[in-house]
Amino acid sequence: MPLSTLETPAQKIEQSGRSGLRINLGANDRRIDGFLSVDIVPPADVIADLTKPWPWPDSSVDEILAFDVIEHLPDKRHTLNEMWRVLVPGGIARIQVPDSSEGDGADCDPTHISRWNRSSFEYVEKGTFERDRFRNSAYYGINADFRVVSMGNSRHERRRGGYVIELQVVLEALK
Repeated sequence: MPLSTLETPAQKIEQSGRSGLRINLGANDRRIDGFLSVDIVPPADVIADLTKPWPWPDSSVDEILAFDVIEHLPDKRHTLNEMWRVLVPGGIARIQVPDSSEGDGADCDPTHISRWNRSSFEYVEKGTFERDRFRNSAYYGINADFRVVSMGNSRHERRRGGYVIELQVVLEALK
């Protein structure tokens, strides 16, 4: 095969709709191989305020890790809309967040400012009543379309007798 017809890795990624970009939100100093660390404070690779428009173009991120960060962001709509906006079609968001329905994890950290539970994700899950009803509403402002790939939880005991239930949610961006 002539050299001019061989595809470079960058061309293969471009044709597949994949960027190769994987970001770890709220990472601070928690490095994960293959992921760009993002936080509002150093020593992250990218310093970004996630309460503002995220610094990546539309459909430019393949995978997002958001472990113990979205509960620190004030606007669920903004967070999930931006997550969806930057993900490529079929891109994956892996979220870990304290379940506000059970345990004290949602309330024990004084920097938690939004509360999440299993039902929170129905408003961005394509095909659910809540998502379809409020799609493109000027008030609700929900643009994101996700498929919930999986949802589970884990329990962590606290020193003083309380416990934290962490939701682990995997979302796929539908575009």
